[in-house]
Amino acid sequence: MSIATPPAAYEAILAREGTLRLRRSAVMLMIVVLIVIAMALTGLLDPKRFSEAWPAIKQLSSEMFPPDFRRFHAWIRPLADTLAMSVAGTALAVTISLPLALFAARNTTPNQIVYRASRASLNLLRSIPELIMGIIFVAMVGFGALPGVLAVGLHSVGMVGKFFAESIEHVDPKPIEAARATGASPLQVVFHAILPQVLPQLADTTIYRWEYNFRASTVLGAVGAGGIGFELIAALRVLEYAQVSAILICILICVTMVDGIGAVLRNHLK
Repeated sequence: MSIATPPAAYEAILAREGTLRLRRSAVMLMIVVLIVIAMALTGLLDPKRFSEAWPAIKQLSSEMFPPDFRRFHAWIRPLADTLAMSVAGTALAVTISLPLALFAARNTTPNQIVYRASRASLNLLRSIPELIMGIIFVAMVGFGALPGVLAVGLHSVGMVGKFFAESIEHVDPKPIEAARATGASPLQVVFHAILPQVLPQLADTTIYRWEYNFRASTVLGAVGAGGIGFELIAALRVLEYAQVSAILICILICVTMVDGIGAVLRNHLK
């Protein structure tokens, strides 16, 4: 025999649900207002700007097409350099991110001081754009692919390390407790109780970051960090827009290939 809920309880539940709906509606309205304000401040809602830009868009489009591939042979090496930069930068990022993530995860960090310092380091690396890092490393080690690798790799540590740490924090604690109960050292706990649980997530994050790093490497040539980005900026400086469109098509093809390789690797790691 069920006990009927008092009318007062129903009223309290309905009032609480009404308050929650009102709060959600207020939050959504605030978000929409902020978006509209941001669009207005940046000129996205100004039709006059777009109408005035239309003649320049038509002229630029006519100069970019048809694409000029006559210098394609000169772009093969820069494209290979860009691919090498993305691979080397991703490898550097993973090498640094994994130990740093262990210090930045609550369940593996030695103490709160190390935890806070590791999280602050990840935030710092994540907050500095690749282009700024590229300028700094060009000044340090000179022009070429090396500053691009360092810029892409160290910037990636901020994001990759954060994702690695969050994956480590969400592992099942029972294997860790069992390994520690058998007298395993901290390094043995990591290799036998933690990494087997998070390896698929770490691999997935690494592949996604490699795909991103290839796209990021294409623009580092703007600051002298080598790769196809250098050829792109050079063509823009001399107003060779037909070559610019050809280089962009080459970059699009390479990005598509890298994304396809990443998808294949993810499927094999599932």
